[in-house]
Amino acid sequence: MKLLVFAHTPPPHHGQSYMIQLMLNGFGGDQRKAARSAAAAQNPYGLECYHVNARVSKRMDDIGGLRPGKVLLLLGYCFQAIWCRYRYGVTTMYYVPAPGKRSALYRDWMVMALCRPFFKKVILHWHAAGLGNWLETHVQMRARTMTFRRMGAVDLSIVLSDYSKGDASKFLPKAITLVNNGIPDPCPDFDRAILPRRSARLAARLKLADGGKLAAGDLAGTGGDPQMLRILYVAHCTRDKGLFDSVHGVRLANEQLRATGSPFSLELVVIGQFMDPAERQEFDALVAHPELQKSIKFLGYVTTEAKFRAFAEADLFCFPSYYQNENQPANLIEAIAFGLPALTTRWRGIPEIFPRDYAYFVGVRAPDQVAAKLLQSLGAREPATLYRQKFLQNFVLEQHLRALADAIRTTEA
Repeated sequence: MKLLVFAHTPPPHHGQSYMIQLMLNGFGGDQRKAARSAAAAQNPYGLECYHVNARVSKRMDDIGGLRPGKVLLLLGYCFQAIWCRYRYGVTTMYYVPAPGKRSALYRDWMVMALCRPFFKKVILHWHAAGLGNWLETHVQMRARTMTFRRMGAVDLSIVLSDYSKGDASKFLPKAITLVNNGIPDPCPDFDRAILPRRSARLAARLKLADGGKLAAGDLAGTGGDPQMLRILYVAHCTRDKGLFDSVHGVRLANEQLRATGSPFSLELVVIGQFMDPAERQEFDALVAHPELQKSIKFLGYVTTEAKFRAFAEADLFCFPSYYQNENQPANLIEAIAFGLPALTTRWRGIPEIFPRDYAYFVGVRAPDQVAAKLLQSLGAREPATLYRQKFLQNFVLEQHLRALADAIRTTEA
């Protein structure tokens, strides 16, 4: 089956562009490029992808902005898609709808108006959540009607969560299929390289929590500082992704630990880029406070290897997000792949990643709850394999690609 993939890949790097890149790689890459190569990629999924890399922003801070150059780029991408339709006989178009932003919505109108008439089948993959509710609360009826005309009644809508089925269903597609995201296993040597250290640190913390003292044997394999809970934040450094709630939560928890004479302390490692200069200034001023200088480490943008090393060395992942378009974040999937408990929110599609009785949910904009859960985690006894198993059962890349290909091929029937 031939598939026109109208979506951009990194850069800029974010969850959606990353998943598109994984999908293309898994399905054999862009066949226009493969046709010119003697080493054309083969894949077992029965799909041939013809990729229109519809990138209109080169940097994260340019996403969502309006400028004439983007319109010209988008026109070129649309004509490229139409050319692929006739040059390669591609009759099915795959497209990722916009989140709740006006400029992105106008992009969807333009692409659907120009391209949809030329393709027999259209598939929408809903990576972002919240468009349906946003249309009902933030735009006028005329814009809402235009959106439904351009994007309604497609042949298939693919969603990441039950929550996002609500967005897809408002557009009355012929079919809706849920397909979890999936990533390459970031730590295939988990049992040998990560689990022993994490188990040793857990055992040492439990002994301290029970009032015991650590002997030399208790410190073996822990990295030397099991009394410090290492907390990791990996995401864009924005308020609505939970950065400031994480910082304030760590501050409040450390204050309580010091007040009670506890042997424990908390350290937050922050990996990511700031999108707003004002938020960067606020963060710098906050962590300059003497109480936070030793407990907050900002690493900024790092390599994949450095990021995975931080995951391996962490004891807990912190991501109290209330980002309006959050759906199924790749960073949470990475965290459970490393066997980390993840302190997060019941926001959008996030709860579906975890069990119903999950112990580390907090409210949005609630640093006091973040602090309480961080303190609770010091005496937690869940083994790292509990979270690792959740990843292996639901979010491995091969499972994702197989389910995604099966869903796409249903449109041939």
